[in-house]
This record gives sequence, structure tokens and C-alpha cells, in this order.
Amino acid sequence: MSFGRFARLRPFAIERFLMLRGFILAVHVLLALMIIGLVLLQRGKGAEAGAGFGSGASGTVFGARGTSTLFSKLTAVFAGLFFVTSLSLAYLGTRGGTAPTSVLERAAQAATTAPPATTAPQPAAPAPAAPAPAAPVNK
Repeated sequence: MSFGRFARLRPFAIERFLMLRGFILAVHVLLALMIIGLVLLQRGKGAEAGAGFGSGASGTVFGARGTSTLFSKLTAVFAGLFFVTSLSLAYLGTRGGTAPTSVLERAAQAATTAPPATTAPQPAAPAPAAPAPAAPVNK
């Protein structure tokens, strides 16, 4: 029974995993840039405040906005997608590849999986016959 075909599938699965993470990261960055652009293009609610004080054309200073603009709807959609990509990147980040990625990790893995070298037991050193005096005795 040969397990060689399973060994070949593993690097391909890791490569697909990394490609998926890279794709989601690219979408995440594009969503962030689109959100920034849309927020900068939108007009704030207080933009009419100066005209409201000067000419009296507006009944309220910060007028009620009953309808949402296209920009605000797109911002909400992109923010939701940004949230989903953030969660998926966090999930994929915790599931990191099991294969070692650096030379040091490979060396550490090889050291832990290598069988311990068996050596012949060394004979114990003979004990000294008489203990030597610790300090000379002065009389």
C-alpha cells in the first residue's frame, strides 16, 4: 500500500490555502479603499448649516434626511463585506499551515522527531579511597 499520493496532495492543499488567504486579503484592502473613497465623497449632514443661518432657506439647521443616497447605501454594503472579510481572515489566520515555514522551524521539528541516540552505559568512576583533608591543621 503506497501513501505517496497523499504526500503529493498536502503541498497543493497548503498552496490553495495560501492563495485563498491572499485573495481574501486583496478583497479586504480594496473594500477598505472603496469605503474611504465613498466616505470622502459624501456630503456631511452639517454641510447646509452655513446656508441655513445666512439665508433662512432651510427650516432646520441639520435638515432631516428621509432618503438615503446611493453613496450611503454603497458604504453600508462595503462595510458589511469588510466585516465579513475581517472575520474570515481572522479565522484563516488561526488555522495557519501545519508545515514549518522557516529553516529554524524545520530544524526544531527534526530535532523533536529524531530518535534519541542510544549509547552504551559508562561504568561508574571508582570512589576515592580516603577523603583528602579540607584544610591543613596548624598546631
